[in-house]
Amino acid sequence: MDKFKNMLKPKPNPQQLLRDWQRKLRQECRNIERQIRDVQREEKSVQKAIREAAKRNDMGSAKALAKEIVISRKAVNRLYENKAQLNSISMHLGESVAIARTVGHLSKSAEVMKLVNNLMKAPQMAATMQEFSKEMTKAGVIEEIVNDAVDTALDSEDIEEETEEEVDKVLSEIAGETAAQLPEAVRKERVRVPTQRETTSHQEEAIAEGADDEEELEEIRARLARVRS
Repeated sequence: MDKFKNMLKPKPNPQQLLRDWQRKLRQECRNIERQIRDVQREEKSVQKAIREAAKRNDMGSAKALAKEIVISRKAVNRLYENKAQLNSISMHLGESVAIARTVGHLSKSAEVMKLVNNLMKAPQMAATMQEFSKEMTKAGVIEEIVNDAVDTALDSEDIEEETEEEVDKVLSEIAGETAAQLPEAVRKERVRVPTQRETTSHQEEAIAEGADDEEELEEIRARLARVRS
């Protein structure tokens, strides 16, 4: 019976489809804007933690936090790129509807297909764009996209390819004056990432000295990871 009702249900016209899609696109843009604000708000607390770490000569923690800021800023740049592509999709859809008024139906758009395909590769946008892809394919705006599995691990590796120079630049930007007063050996301290074998001894050292600092560092990292996701 439901199938029969669906057959009788009038097919949405191009203008209706456009309004629906543009409403969803605007919502996605607002979600991205909110995520950007969350990351930038959290960065302020991380900057404060970096300055405090530099004052107590803990350049290892300061650099670890500076690295988190580098990663967050790259994530924000990607969010801005995603938003720009969403706006571009909306613009091209408007052009498609204008053409549809002449030809009587929506025509395929290679540019929209390219943009949708690009956004499907972004982990945060994959599910949403998969749904858009289905709707637009059904409406004849794009061809069916073969969706390869999104490799979030590769995406994370790409984001974390920050250089030592980028981390030092952020550190200098936030705690430059404090860091400049420290001995050169302390300023050049590298972030030491413990291996699996070192985990136990690292934990024992943390308990013996600076456990609170380590816990605070991990908590800040966790908060940043949450707002970036």
